[in-house]
Amino acid sequence: MSMIDNGAANAHNITQILQAHPEFSTFNHYLTLTHLASEINSRLTITVCAVDNAGMSSLLSKHLPIYTIKNVLTLHILLDYYGTKKLHQITNGTSLAASMFQETGSASGTSGFVNITDLKDGKVGFGAEDNDGKLGATFVKSLKEIPYNISVIQISSILTSPEAEAPTPGPSQLNLTELMAKKGCKAFADLLSANGALKVYEDNSDGGLTVFCPIDQVVKDFMPKYKNLTAGGKSSLLLYHGVPIYQSMQMMKSNNGGLNTLATDGAKKFDFTVQNDGEVVTLKTKIVTAKITGTVLDEQPVAIYTINKVLLPKELFKAALTPAPAPAPEADAPVAPDSEAAPNLTPDGEPADTKADDSKGSVLIRSNGGKWVSVILGVWLVSLLVV
Repeated sequence: MSMIDNGAANAHNITQILQAHPEFSTFNHYLTLTHLASEINSRLTITVCAVDNAGMSSLLSKHLPIYTIKNVLTLHILLDYYGTKKLHQITNGTSLAASMFQETGSASGTSGFVNITDLKDGKVGFGAEDNDGKLGATFVKSLKEIPYNISVIQISSILTSPEAEAPTPGPSQLNLTELMAKKGCKAFADLLSANGALKVYEDNSDGGLTVFCPIDQVVKDFMPKYKNLTAGGKSSLLLYHGVPIYQSMQMMKSNNGGLNTLATDGAKKFDFTVQNDGEVVTLKTKIVTAKITGTVLDEQPVAIYTINKVLLPKELFKAALTPAPAPAPEADAPVAPDSEAAPNLTPDGEPADTKADDSKGSVLIRSNGGKWVSVILGVWLVSLLVV
């Protein structure tokens, strides 16, 4: 019986393990993108040192090509089992663990080894052997342990290694603005070029990039608000429409959740949420909900999609979270049943179902046909009592 249990335990799936922890979605994504996930799943004994989304930002900010990112991540995959208990019982307090980077042959000497040291106060430090002995990361917690098959642990930050981060060849850069312009997003492309934000997009294209382009008419209608932003605000808004990972349409249709953007900077989240309903994918900020309307490009490592609204981050548009109340309708001139008069809007731009008007004693009610009707409150209540 125990042999059967051990055999079942060996069938681990790192992608599924990390999917239970959304805060590691970026790390999980890059394991898939670099095909390291399948490598991990094929191993009998392995330890994965995962870094959360915030920790991954330090790696992505270096704008390394995808092949170099793969080298860095292989340094976080140890070819031995290190569960919580073993980490705190390291012989002589220090151990050198061989990583998958060492196994690839790309690492010279001992640069592919990771130094694991049991520190004071119950802490455990991690550092790449070629990083001058610096223990730049510490053990945070265990995410999943299947002794002695796979251990998935969280460490505080990316392991820094000059050898792993050495330049490697990458794909040639695409002409992003030309692609956007051909698919009805020339206005947005022109803003990127004029602002200088385009370089940030180009720097991320090798390592993984997803762009959400508002179509020309949407940008044209938004320009009065755009011109009122500060120079820094304009840059943040443009960078808010880019995500520093590749997201295929299929990935977005099958996975809901938050995404950091190119504008994300420490405490300034500048994130939004991807939501899907069948074939419809929407991007929801605290201010507005935009729908993906088309695909400009979807070829790893770059994806570009058109959207029907400008994405508004709460960091720049906080006032929109509390919209002004709609003007009250005149008591002697109620809105006709077939009127298109709009009620006040909720923060994400969707109409509220009812709106009370205390000053006039009336209320706006949505009819079966979707119209808005003003009803004198007292008359409406009497009619209900009669019925």
